[in-house]
Amino acid sequence: MTINPPPGPKLEHITDWVFDLDNTLYPAECDLFAEIDTRMTDFVARLTGLERLEARKLQKHYYATYGTTLSGLMTEHGLDPAEFLHYVHEIDLSPLPDLPHLRAAIAALPGRRFIYTNGPRRHAERVIEKMGLAHLFNDSFGIEESAYTPKPHLPAYQSFCRIHKVEPQGAAFFEDLARNLLPAKALGFTTVLVQSAKDWSHEPVEARPAGAGDVFGGDGDGHIDYITGDLAGFLDQAVPRPALKEKD
Repeated sequence: MTINPPPGPKLEHITDWVFDLDNTLYPAECDLFAEIDTRMTDFVARLTGLERLEARKLQKHYYATYGTTLSGLMTEHGLDPAEFLHYVHEIDLSPLPDLPHLRAAIAALPGRRFIYTNGPRRHAERVIEKMGLAHLFNDSFGIEESAYTPKPHLPAYQSFCRIHKVEPQGAAFFEDLARNLLPAKALGFTTVLVQSAKDWSHEPVEARPAGAGDVFGGDGDGHIDYITGDLAGFLDQAVPRPALKEKD
């Protein structure tokens, strides 16, 4: 196993912190992404004329094959992405929890902080604004910035690094999908898989965030440096705090 054991991560060299959004920066247990997933199925059914069950199968096939449902729709149906992105991400954000511990942990990180999502920039900005995190991030990188090339395709990561002048050897990449860490590790990022206790057994393996019984999604563990089920706690350990001096 290549997963590092306790006592904790050694990330003193990290100057750029890159976070996936959905089911990573907020906990999967709040089920926010389920709203997006449902709206994707509705959109595919409307576009193709398929019954909803068949539309969902096609949606997941595109996800597994192309990296995102959108990429499959663009490739197979010539879809203009703007309508899809607007429709599927117009969701109720009230399930998002207030996470003061996470805010404090992100605020303490040295260097720059980025959101990197396969969703649109507007979705990322809405979510981090609702969570009270917007002021803590230098920028968001949405699917538009990568010319609609999604993770896990390597050119998307290269575009992110080029646009934001990120050197992977000094950067950490946080993700809930193991396969999205493969290209990050290949470029030199320190990789962190954010695990969930949620039951994703109804989803195809390629679409499952990392769960207790299904961590790697069939990709093995060689590209994953750390695993955590507690993002805020992990960040606390990753950035050592100066010890307080005892009074004379």
